[in-house]
Amino acid sequence: MTVRRITGAVRGGRRGLLALLLGALLMAVAACGGGGSDDGKKGQDGKGDRPRTSRAVVTIAPKDGAKDVDTSGALKVTSAKGTLSSVKVEDGKGTAVEGKIARDGMSWRPDAHLRSDTTYTVDAVAKDAHGLTTTRHATFTTLRPKNTFLGIYTPEDGSTVGVGMPVSLHFTRGITHPADVEKGIKVSASPSVPIEGHWFGNDRLDFRPEEYWKPGTKVTLRMDLDGVEGRPGVYGEQRKSVTFTIGRSQISVVDAKSKKMTVKRDGKTLKTIPITSGAPGHETYNGKMVISEKHPVTRMDGATVGFDGEYDIKDVPHAMRLSTSGTFIHGNYWAGRATFGSSNVSHGCVGLFDQRGGGDSATPASWFFRKSIIGDVVIVKNSHDKTIQPDNGLNGWNMSWEKWKA
Repeated sequence: MTVRRITGAVRGGRRGLLALLLGALLMAVAACGGGGSDDGKKGQDGKGDRPRTSRAVVTIAPKDGAKDVDTSGALKVTSAKGTLSSVKVEDGKGTAVEGKIARDGMSWRPDAHLRSDTTYTVDAVAKDAHGLTTTRHATFTTLRPKNTFLGIYTPEDGSTVGVGMPVSLHFTRGITHPADVEKGIKVSASPSVPIEGHWFGNDRLDFRPEEYWKPGTKVTLRMDLDGVEGRPGVYGEQRKSVTFTIGRSQISVVDAKSKKMTVKRDGKTLKTIPITSGAPGHETYNGKMVISEKHPVTRMDGATVGFDGEYDIKDVPHAMRLSTSGTFIHGNYWAGRATFGSSNVSHGCVGLFDQRGGGDSATPASWFFRKSIIGDVVIVKNSHDKTIQPDNGLNGWNMSWEKWKA
């Protein structure tokens, strides 16, 4: 009996040992198979199936090392299988090129054109869905243009001018890409006022506010035309800032019928002066005109304005230009003093009594010359002629604001 109990205990112990071994084997299998939670790991960070490297692909155009790159439209950074997180573009002096990443994060473009004959570096970073980054670096050089254009500007930097003075740019080559050129030009004022540009033909661009400038306004012209393609194969080369100040308001009104001119400074009458304007057949233009030049003495030859042989006066005193076509307000010493205020005898100019040589400071012409600055307004009314064209001189004020903006 004792032997049997011992034998049964031994057999029972073997079954228990077998069960323990079988359980351990199942646990080991479960640890290896585990429902697949760890079997697919590819990385070393213990965070699931995250890859070791970023899947984002960054492409920079133009390619690294490219030469003679166009200044507009060539630079673009794109990302595939990820989104751009930063794009940095600089020239050799460390000046940044501003630009924007698209809302979908797939592309970046510069806000404006690039400068010509300049080396740029591009550094771009993109992230994939797992937050892993891809970086790319490229360097390229823009083209050196064979043909260029300039914008000749008025008024001069640092000058003080009258309330009628527009910002006027005359380009040395006809512009066929006006929108691109205009993007490279900015005119601002302090205190701020809306300012619009208007093209006269393909070589002139003027800027002005709706009404005359307010006295004391600071106006700044900024030209960033270096690299702007104004016409096929012709590029700008200017980067310049010009600032001028609007002085007091002086507006003079010439009445061709009464043959008098009233000069007002800041709304108050300074003086009323007898004048002579255009004779029948040579009437003075009506309209708002801006003084664009001042000459203590100048030559006036009728041949230059279509009056060949009718006059050639070599010493016209106190002359101030009102139009490109030859309209001046100037001193007149060859007509008798009684002419002024009683007869219109000129070839289209406005004449004020003066002495030959302009040496007498007491004459009306001398007084008006001293009181006037570039940009002052002279308005002619009641003349038997048409209104002057807006592009004949700096006379854009003869165009409505709606047409100017259009």
